Amino acid sequence: MSTPRRTLVIVGAGPRGTGLIERIAANAPDLYASSGVEGLDIHLVDPHPPGAGRIWRAAQSPLLWMNSHAEDVTMFTDETVVMAGPVRPGPTLHEWAAIEGSTFADRQLQGSYLRWVHEEAVAALPPGVTVHHHPQRALSVSGSRDGRQQVWLEGSPDPLLADLVVLALGHLDAELDEDQRELAAYARAHDLVHLPPDFTADSDLTSLAPGEPVLVRGFGLAFVDLMVLLTEGRGGRYDGDTYVPSGQEPVLYVGSRRGVPYHSKIGYEWSGERPPLPRFFGPAEVDAILALPGGFDFRRDVWPLIEKELGFAHYHRLFGVHPERTAIAWTDFEEKYAAGEAAEREALVASAVPDPADRLDLAALDRPLDGVRYASEEEFQDGLRAYIEGDLSRRHDPSNSPDLAVFLGLLSVYVQLIRLGDVGPWWHGFFSYLASGPPGPRLRQLLALSRAGLVRFVGADMAVAAEDGVFRASSATVPGVTIEARALVEARLPEPTVGRSVDPLLRQLHVDGAVVETPEGLLRVDRTDGRILDRDGQPHPRRFALGPYTDVRTPGAFTRPRTGGPAFRQNDATARAVLAFLRDLACQASA
Repeated sequence: MSTPRRTLVIVGAGPRGTGLIERIAANAPDLYASSGVEGLDIHLVDPHPPGAGRIWRAAQSPLLWMNSHAEDVTMFTDETVVMAGPVRPGPTLHEWAAIEGSTFADRQLQGSYLRWVHEEAVAALPPGVTVHHHPQRALSVSGSRDGRQQVWLEGSPDPLLADLVVLALGHLDAELDEDQRELAAYARAHDLVHLPPDFTADSDLTSLAPGEPVLVRGFGLAFVDLMVLLTEGRGGRYDGDTYVPSGQEPVLYVGSRRGVPYHSKIGYEWSGERPPLPRFFGPAEVDAILALPGGFDFRRDVWPLIEKELGFAHYHRLFGVHPERTAIAWTDFEEKYAAGEAAEREALVASAVPDPADRLDLAALDRPLDGVRYASEEEFQDGLRAYIEGDLSRRHDPSNSPDLAVFLGLLSVYVQLIRLGDVGPWWHGFFSYLASGPPGPRLRQLLALSRAGLVRFVGADMAVAAEDGVFRASSATVPGVTIEARALVEARLPEPTVGRSVDPLLRQLHVDGAVVETPEGLLRVDRTDGRILDRDGQPHPRRFALGPYTDVRTPGAFTRPRTGGPAFRQNDATARAVLAFLRDLACQASA
């Protein structure tokens, strides 16, 4: 007796959708094809090219780089990924492209790599499994919990019928929040320029006039892209450490909450023993936090364990590789560190690590300008240039290798935090600031632009006022200084909130009450397999979601080799749940 072909709709064909197909291909021989079930149609819905998706598409400036070394980018699993499915190894970006591992590839090359991975994943699917790409937007999804789903596409009169739907939407655009709406309205009323949070490659920068001051709020990776597009992108060039302007550049006045750029990517290789992680923040600690009556508070219950974990990674490396910079034996230090509370550990470090530069101070790292005041704007420009030069020097000097140990600690912590769900926005910003900053060459370019007068630093806790027909920026870092401009750019991605998302499918689910938000606005999903949860906390049997807009968000859809790949683990769990459901459905139909 023949059975109807089963159908899976994946909304989003970027790296996350591609990773899911790779895991379907890896698990299908065991979970689907081996059961005698034949026939599966996978429908990919995305207006952008499969593999690359929106963020990594070819149609963007070749001046825009990745912020990871090519050797630190992979879409393939290895034995460090804790998952039920089989490992299917494959090349990193640098192996595939035959480039130096330390290269910061442009995004177009990464897009080519992702397209190749997609093609390889599709080719690895068992016979009878067919992939169809629909270059359209998904508008809505309907259907009962126990029946086939209907996925409606832009421009199509009939829906796709699906046994299961997976939302792999990636980074989402969002409606403006109240503050941004007020600024946008003010700009319209006074003929000013206001560019709200956006993926920089999609922003229309033509309204930012040459020579004019532009206020920029945000000092992370979106700012780096903006800096590149408004300088080299307008015909300027670098002659060594000197920037040669084209005359088409505006003058960027940049500030943020911290007032400093993200830390440079580390520019040396790891050698020797890795810190044995997790040590103080692992599965047992997460179990205990999840069992707390009334829920957990991140600052009270989670952050102290993270601090201890990162400190352990730091000092394990310091004592192991640079013992001449310590005052006691590692065994003594480790025993006292493990047993001590925060104040006791602080006293231990002060006595055992003579040079303050060798001590890990996370609060000072997070807010380096807190309480710092400069007498003049020019003094601050000099001071921040010195800070950036110091960061570049430290991040490229292996004698400071405890910094790299902390980076590995951050990755370990992130893997554990996924089980806790939504821990609030601060952690993700802190992680990106320390672990996901720009390539060193970009910060050297920033220094050159600062010396050329085309980038000016505003300071920490940058305040923007809309008054007297202009925008004005100020910071307590340089008391009494105000910068006036007719243009304001919010250099950051929109917050990944479900309620303000402009994605029509997600909005429709939100309006219908078919999804639930966390207090931070993230989509609640089952942490074991990604099924979307309803208001009663029950997982929808036929709908899944993966990505940064969910409360099990990961550092990215791809990762460094041999670091556990939390996104890969999620993809595997979802792929196995999808295949098992479709297999059982087909078997029931043929019974």
